Order: sequence, then structure tokens, then C-alpha cells
Amino acid sequence: MAADDSSSTSDTSRASRAFDDLVAEGASVPTEGWDFSWFEGRATEERPSWGYAVSLAGRLARANAALDVQTGGGEVLDFALGRAGRTPLLTAATEGWPPNVAKAAARLRPRGTVVVAAPEDAPLPFADGAFDLVSSRHPVTPHWAEIARVLEPGGSYFAQHVGPGSAVELVEYFLGPQPDASRNARHPDRERAGAEAAGLEVVDLRAERLRMEFHDIAAVVHFLRKVIWMVPGFTAEAYAPRLHALHRRIESDGPFVAHSTRHLIEARKPLGRG
Repeated sequence: MAADDSSSTSDTSRASRAFDDLVAEGASVPTEGWDFSWFEGRATEERPSWGYAVSLAGRLARANAALDVQTGGGEVLDFALGRAGRTPLLTAATEGWPPNVAKAAARLRPRGTVVVAAPEDAPLPFADGAFDLVSSRHPVTPHWAEIARVLEPGGSYFAQHVGPGSAVELVEYFLGPQPDASRNARHPDRERAGAEAAGLEVVDLRAERLRMEFHDIAAVVHFLRKVIWMVPGFTAEAYAPRLHALHRRIESDGPFVAHSTRHLIEARKPLGRG
């Protein structure tokens, strides 16, 4: 009996150390930028069928003046400019989080792109009609009136947005059932209405629901630290009991499955609008 108790205690201790080590790892990884390569082998997410970055490259290859809004660390714009094989005569990007501003500036400066520090909820610091292409990947909120203002007549907004209820299974695991208003806040129909209210014509709008898998608790911790609006105020310490239960669930049942939602939107400013 004593030997059995000792073995059980030892197993529990090892499992606890494994959990603690994984949580510590997930809590220590830097969160700036939108480089998700750390998740390789630990979490997966299906990619939308439209291939946003490659499609953006095609538009950049034809643009004269381009603006990327809420660029993060500049990773997507950098890839798209490289794929385009050219940088438009005027190319700028905005970002609101200081660590990302520095990272984006270092990444994009060699491509002739100006990175401007601008809060997400502030007016865009550019003249009316300055750009024929405005782009964004996963903006926190699209400010349609400002997007329309800085587009020249005939110019386009081309973006991939996070859709309604993205990763809601993970959110509700930590926060419980979410109200319908929260689950539908980013619905494509609402964004179409917002774009049209600002005077833009929506020429393309496509939505997809995509499978996500989290293979260990470190990936969950890092994801919730990186995508801060999923579980506001998340820390590993505050949610330790739920994290420990989820760790045991993943260990026994396999990956935690959730679903992201994404939509592609292209909106054009009509000719003749100032």
C-alpha cells in the first residue's frame, strides 16, 4: 500500500511539473507581431481558401499608393510586397501597439514602407484621397468613414476580417456562454452595412468557418496572451484551475477543437465621390 501511494504521488508530481512547465513556456513567449510560427506542432488552424496574402500581392503589384491599416509586426505586408515584386510609389502602414510599431518599422523600412504609430481608434493621419489601395488583415475594428476618406475615387479596400464567434468554443470554455450580441458582433452583414453607410460599394464578401486544434496547454496560454480580445484580462495565474482541467482533457482526449471564422471583403469608393 505504501509503495502504491508513493508511486501515485510521484506520478501526480510529474504531471504537475509537466503542466507547470508548459504553462510557463506559453507565458514566456513574446507576443508582438503576427508571426504564428511558434505554434508549429502545437496548434493548427485551417487557412481560408482565398489566400489573402497572395491576393493582396496581386493588388499591390498594380497600386500607386497603398496603406496597410493595423499592420501588426508587418509580416503579412512584407510577404505581399515581396510576392508583388515591387513597392508602390507611396506605401505606408499604421500600427497602434508600440512593440509592434518598432517591429513593423524594422521589417518594412527596407521595402520603402513608412510605418506610422497611430492608435486603432484615432483618425488615420493621412490626407483625403491619398491612396488607391487600403488593406488590413484582422483589424480590431474597421473604421469605415476613415477608410473611405483616405481612398481616392475608384480606390479599393481589400481585407481579411475576423468573423463572428471566432474560436467561441475556447472563449466559452473560460468565460461561459456568450450573449448573441457578442457572438455576432463581427458578422459580415454588419460590416457590409458599415461599408455602405460610409459610401463604399462592396464588390466581394466571402466567409468561411475553419477548424482549429490546440495540442497542448502552452499553445492555449500563448494564444490567449497574443489574441487579447478573446478572454479579456487573461493571465495564466487567474485561470489556473480551468487551464489545469483543460490540460488533463487534452492529455486524455486529444486536441481541443475550436473554429475560427474569417471573411474576405473588398469595397470600392465610387468614382465622383470626394
